[in-house]
Amino acid sequence: MPGVADRTSLSIEATYDVDVEISVGTGEIAVQTVIGLRNESGGPIDRVELNAIAARLGRMTISGTTVDGLAVTASVDDQTITVPLGGILPDGASTNLELTYRATLKDDLANSDWLFSRAGGTIAMYRWIPWISRAIPFDRPNFGDPFETSSSPRVQVRVTTDSPMVLASPGSRPTVEGLITTFEVTNVRDVAIVLAPDFVETTGTVDGVEVRSYTRPGGLEPARVMAQAERALSGIAGQLEVPYPWATFTIAETAGGYGMESPEAIWLPRQTLRGNLAYLIHHETAHQWFYGLVGNDQQAEPFADEAAADFVARTVLGTLRGSRCVVAPLDRAITRYSASCYYEVVYIQGGEVLDAIRRHMGDAAFWAALRGYLEDHRFGIGGTRALLQSLVDGSTVDLGPILRARFPSLFGS
Repeated sequence: MPGVADRTSLSIEATYDVDVEISVGTGEIAVQTVIGLRNESGGPIDRVELNAIAARLGRMTISGTTVDGLAVTASVDDQTITVPLGGILPDGASTNLELTYRATLKDDLANSDWLFSRAGGTIAMYRWIPWISRAIPFDRPNFGDPFETSSSPRVQVRVTTDSPMVLASPGSRPTVEGLITTFEVTNVRDVAIVLAPDFVETTGTVDGVEVRSYTRPGGLEPARVMAQAERALSGIAGQLEVPYPWATFTIAETAGGYGMESPEAIWLPRQTLRGNLAYLIHHETAHQWFYGLVGNDQQAEPFADEAAADFVARTVLGTLRGSRCVVAPLDRAITRYSASCYYEVVYIQGGEVLDAIRRHMGDAAFWAALRGYLEDHRFGIGGTRALLQSLVDGSTVDLGPILRARFPSLFGS
């Protein structure tokens, strides 16, 4: 309806139907996304803010945007695409948004370029689908994740390439017809894909979950990757007593960068050392629960996913350790941690704090409270305060001294 609300929200249920054409030789991509969205925010909205790192890394150009068939003008700033809805969308109302863009994959792996790249014989595309989000700056002084996205009940993707490629994708086993590959995923907050002409697929099953790994000749060892993935899935699900949330799990070798998580999938850099493989797979797999199953504002509250995932991974592996950086607060945004100490503070010190809370509460109460957090926010958005409050509510001892010391903005100094 006509009018202005000057408001958007993350509380939007959205489905995505996506077609992408990829020129393997040049790295040029053309993406058409149809978003069926329903406003569930409790109030009117008049725009949506979509996240896509192609806007920041890929020299994105938008060739067309419509809302219910009527043309609107989308604007791009940093990694955010703002789309006016052409009026007010009341609470409970639905509309269809279609956006088409072109972009070019990076040809190197420097800085964050590996997230959206065509390098080393591999195409890697992370957060390339314009997705309901909020405006978040991409820049940060470390490798933290500057994202927050809502979970979608259904995403359908069709990938067309101009030469033969093997697609490593999450969700249902892809259907391949010539150079066209299609797949579908449900209850995800992002869809990441990797392509290579020579991917070798290895399969396995863990507790009814189909595991597919994609490695390249001369790269990661398929048997080792599969063995550690099976160990991680089983160990983490057993520790949390919360089953893995989906029916499939995909591991893809990438040309470089860092390990990375996405719902139903993880990325492993080709150069991962054998001695670090078990840890990296366990850490990224733990993100299937902390970020995949329960999302959070990864830019403002990295503790909620990085500390929790690392703590669970290291608990399963028996590799909890002390930090190599001075003690620092754990309630900060990623932009407030240095490159040299981001990992040691958020991941390692965060894990130390969670382990201290576990010792205070006792194993049974601690793991029950953590399980409650996951169940209460299943496929929704949690966060640092919500996670810690679940622990407080489940504890018979006073956690105040620990929380006030390490989370002063949340629990007072």
